[in-house]
Amino acid sequence: MINSIKGDIMFIENSDELAQNKLILLYIFNKIDYPTTNSEITQFVLENNQMNYFLVQQYLSELVASNFITIKTKDGNEYYNITEEGKKVLELFYERIAAETKNLVDRKCSIKNEEKVKEKQIIGNYYKKNDTEYIVNLKVVENDNTLFTLSLNVVSNEQAKMICKNWKQNPQVIYKKFIDILTTKMD
Repeated sequence: MINSIKGDIMFIENSDELAQNKLILLYIFNKIDYPTTNSEITQFVLENNQMNYFLVQQYLSELVASNFITIKTKDGNEYYNITEEGKKVLELFYERIAAETKNLVDRKCSIKNEEKVKEKQIIGNYYKKNDTEYIVNLKVVENDNTLFTLSLNVVSNEQAKMICKNWKQNPQVIYKKFIDILTTKMD
């Protein structure tokens, strides 16, 4: 009898934990401003010690099966989005998510959203033209308008990588230097 009660209590705790974790995932999807890949959501959850990898995968599958999130394929990648049904469930059970958890997710999602916007706006990539040349493309895009674009021909893979890395880490500084150089009167 006691073992049966203990088993029932464990089941209830597990059911509560299961529901809580699914709500946390819905909350994260609701806070993220962009479609999210499996690896992005998994990394986000693992970095913040919300649950383990296997539980994340299980809950994602169950949320898709319940039509609370959807998977859409774009450019060969699968992206998750919260559905209207998922938003309604989240709204109904919003209070069940601990305030501390919501605050943590809010802070982390804000940072991720800013990073994602920056990734879309600051573009730096390269390709191999031939055995001795690489073409580096640098771009600043805002609201689908290209503000700045530059293509460079460099001699090594290392140079191309370094230019892209520096561009992505310091676009404002580099852009300002280009503008300063180009607007300085030269005799």
